Amino acid sequence: MLRSVCILERMGSMAKKDPFNKWKMRLAPTQIIALVFAGLILLGAFILSLPAASRDGVSPGFLPALFTATSATCVTGLVMFDTWTQWSGLGQTVIICLIEIGGLGFMSAASLVIFLLRKRVGLRQRMVMAQALSVNDMASVVRLQKIVIFGSLLVQLSGAVILASHFWPQYGPGQAIKWGFFHSVSAFCNAGFDIFGCLDAGGSITMFQSDPVVLLTLGSLVVIGGLGFFVWEEVIRIHSWKKFSVYTRLVLLMTAVLLVGGMAGFCVLEWNNPATLGDMPWYDKLLGGLFQSVTVRTAGFDAIGQDCLTDGSKAWSMVLMLIGGSSGSTAGGIKTVTMMVLLLFIWSRLRGKGSVCVFKHSVPNNQVLDAMTIVSIVVGLAIFGGLFISATSPIGFTDALYEAVSALATVGLTTGVTTSLSVPAQILIIIYMYFGRVGVLTLSLGFLMGSQAQERFRYANTNLLIG
Repeated sequence: MLRSVCILERMGSMAKKDPFNKWKMRLAPTQIIALVFAGLILLGAFILSLPAASRDGVSPGFLPALFTATSATCVTGLVMFDTWTQWSGLGQTVIICLIEIGGLGFMSAASLVIFLLRKRVGLRQRMVMAQALSVNDMASVVRLQKIVIFGSLLVQLSGAVILASHFWPQYGPGQAIKWGFFHSVSAFCNAGFDIFGCLDAGGSITMFQSDPVVLLTLGSLVVIGGLGFFVWEEVIRIHSWKKFSVYTRLVLLMTAVLLVGGMAGFCVLEWNNPATLGDMPWYDKLLGGLFQSVTVRTAGFDAIGQDCLTDGSKAWSMVLMLIGGSSGSTAGGIKTVTMMVLLLFIWSRLRGKGSVCVFKHSVPNNQVLDAMTIVSIVVGLAIFGGLFISATSPIGFTDALYEAVSALATVGLTTGVTTSLSVPAQILIIIYMYFGRVGVLTLSLGFLMGSQAQERFRYANTNLLIG
């Protein structure tokens, strides 16, 4: 306690001496995160708008560059151009750097420098780390940050080696290493960017739809990246289902249910669709359904062609998009446990119970209300986005809603309408991608870290007709 007080006093004295530190002290950690993300996006947009960043040496303009930089930093994957066809080596390097920083969080990059230089991590840095990782335990946040950094690098390196080894015999060492590294990072960070345009411009990974090595490797990276860093730490440290926290058990259970349920749904809806799974052997149909179940929850790689999905599959995809991955991960969406809490609340109310219980623990009512608030905001924004896009662009409502949900949940899948968006619709998608990565995080952390507002008085109760 005394040490913490001394640290705070030292920070206060430094703020008095340095106006910049004083300005930083007035910013909440969530505000720092939002501003740094915005700064990264603008820097990336500036570089991508340079002629040298384009393959043909002609600047694409600031708005397309801003769109791409936002999509990369917010690990979404929606693009106005095919990544390989449009961007030069410089442009692709900028994109993959934005994906890495955006996926792991800028604080992870800063922490790596601190750890390598053996610098002491101060209280302010711990606070921002905790906010960036979506945890409220500053005592163990440094250990968690180390696991995030070195664990992420190890997983991405493993994925890159597997993919490069697979591509090497057919495409040669240079192309294999480049593809392995780029797509391993893109998959782990749930970004969905690809540079296979030299094989099929704009086709994403449809040319590998029957390749189990590519699909299973990318799918595994997506799932690992979407589990969440807190879950990683517990799985590595504890190794026992019974000793896991309720949160970790919920994440693992919900992830498994969504993967199996998503696969079953897509296989049923697309099994006889000749434009997607219909003409494949049964084992490729199962592989395609599994990968679609994985990628639709914020990864953005397209192996079967989203524009050819049935309306039922598009609706099922949007549900999975909105759920997304888990808190404190590279994934987007409203998050798995948030949705689980809402479903448990509905189930409790249907049974006439007033409390939510899971694994012999009760969920506080304020967290139930937080989950309802986040879901309501995201669903409302998605519907508004679909209406706005269909009203301002020559796009039907279903495809417009698909595009809005994909941006808001930072998924990156599209039915092929991204290039048809009007300028106002492009701006809205940029805002949605930013909000999906930073806004939902800020909302969640605000509920997690914030204190309840004090109510000075109460009005008399009234009874309303509900339902």
